[in-house]
Amino acid sequence: MRWTTTWKFGRTPVTSPVRDLAKVDLRRSVPVRRFTWRTDQFHRPGLEYLTSTDRHHGFESHEEERLLLVADFAAGLVEALCQPFRLQFFADGKAAQHTPDFLLVTESGLLLIDVRPADRIEPEDALKFAATAEAALSAGWRYSVVTGWRRHVWTNVDTLSAERRPLPDVMSIQEQLQEVAARGPLTYSELVERCSIPAIARAHAIHLLWHRHLGVDLSVPFGNASLVRLSPRQYDRGLARWER
Repeated sequence: MRWTTTWKFGRTPVTSPVRDLAKVDLRRSVPVRRFTWRTDQFHRPGLEYLTSTDRHHGFESHEEERLLLVADFAAGLVEALCQPFRLQFFADGKAAQHTPDFLLVTESGLLLIDVRPADRIEPEDALKFAATAEAALSAGWRYSVVTGWRRHVWTNVDTLSAERRPLPDVMSIQEQLQEVAARGPLTYSELVERCSIPAIARAHAIHLLWHRHLGVDLSVPFGNASLVRLSPRQYDRGLARWER
């Protein structure tokens, strides 16, 4: 008995052996399962805009929405496919199937992801996740089950996402921020206070943090006392010019 995957290209479902998983033309695929919205449903589906792809992507729960936002921030994201395919497999002589939540195409490779809070993983879910991990391994992909977030991670990413969209900089505030940060780490409050208009500098500093032009330790809560520094790539590019 063989394991198979079913993808959709337009309205056409295509089923093939798992061994051919790496040969799928991801650019032509669409979600294998349609999203539905009803007033009485328990979960909350929606669309999340990603700066990495410049378009909206579907999710079926708050947990999946958070995963998309973190993936957008994590850098290196090229494409995010939701409900990419349906896996049909056999366990204990019985047929079963599972649809992974996301397939992320990144600069470092492909990452297949399921999202499920740790306290909601039942034995049958663990079986499906194990089968999906085997399928991903056969294709040379990484696989993860996101069961929750470390302390502060989600709050910090949510804070930085407020200024992730393009931000007009008619007063060259971002250049001021990077020039000040190049001279050494400063707290967030000190950094913005050294700019010509601190109130505006706060928004631009958040924007630069999201886009990796500035760096900060996100393992602790982000706030006025957080140390902000120029990112290594920006430091190498601009320090000589700013020191003249």
